[in-house]
Amino acid sequence: MTPETPGSPRTSLRFGYGTNGLADLRLDDALALLADLGYDGVGLTLDHMHLDPLAPDLAARTRRVAHRLDALGLGVTVETGARYVLDPRRKHGPSLLDPDPEDRARRTDLLVRAVRVAADLGAHAVHCFSGITPAGTDEDTAWKRLSESLAPVLDAAATAGVPLAVEPEPGHLLATLADFHRLRRTLGDPEHLGLTLDIGHCQCLEPLPPADCVRAAAPWLRHVQIEDMRRGVHEHLPFGDGEIDFPPVLDALAATGYQGLTVVELPRHSHAGPHFAERSLPFLRRAAAASLRTNRSGEPSATH
Repeated sequence: MTPETPGSPRTSLRFGYGTNGLADLRLDDALALLADLGYDGVGLTLDHMHLDPLAPDLAARTRRVAHRLDALGLGVTVETGARYVLDPRRKHGPSLLDPDPEDRARRTDLLVRAVRVAADLGAHAVHCFSGITPAGTDEDTAWKRLSESLAPVLDAAATAGVPLAVEPEPGHLLATLADFHRLRRTLGDPEHLGLTLDIGHCQCLEPLPPADCVRAAAPWLRHVQIEDMRRGVHEHLPFGDGEIDFPPVLDALAATGYQGLTVVELPRHSHAGPHFAERSLPFLRRAAAASLRTNRSGEPSATH
């Protein structure tokens, strides 16, 4: 992130695009596209079509990706939201909350692998989420499973010096900022436990407006995902199709001094991924510029 200069009240934000929204492209092609469009980085989902965390020679393949990222000048966050990377029949299964301890261990192992990949890539964080509470599992048991399953991942994160950024996900055990703080307190507030804040999720279900969520989350913020969304509907939307007022959100984010990537998250728009990648960056830049104009003049500036 560039330092503040006289006359510039906020540091600049760094925008990326998630490979889960470019699933029909080869990874090399996706990275080249994002660099050509002017993105600062990429949210790299570990999945079979891009960087498969379970296939042979992971370390060698990771080195090749690291060289490619370096050549293109792209930063990276490692994301772990692949739908079927562990189980071809269960979306996001197994999770950290599964009744079977061996299944939970498979998810933990995936996250430990993700931490190693992130360290080799020079990524600024590893993203993860809790999973949905299985039927018949009481809340206390689910929280116990989550904290126990994450302990080895946090050990790996501490060893690698890469923060683990847990995402509150609608419908999951850990669904809100309040839930993140419950996990943090349960684990004893470990240094390498951070937060992934999805701006759309804030609009969907948090009691505070998204800009206030950013300010509240600032001390723990390690990764940001962004898209449009409507209140009460968990559907990732292209910018302008939802209800979020983005200039105040980006202003709040810049004011925190956040150093990581702000990654566009449109996984269900992969069928037209290049189109939405091309469209999203100018929108975000206009919204960021509008936030600066508002700060200087005191008058709101439209982004459309």
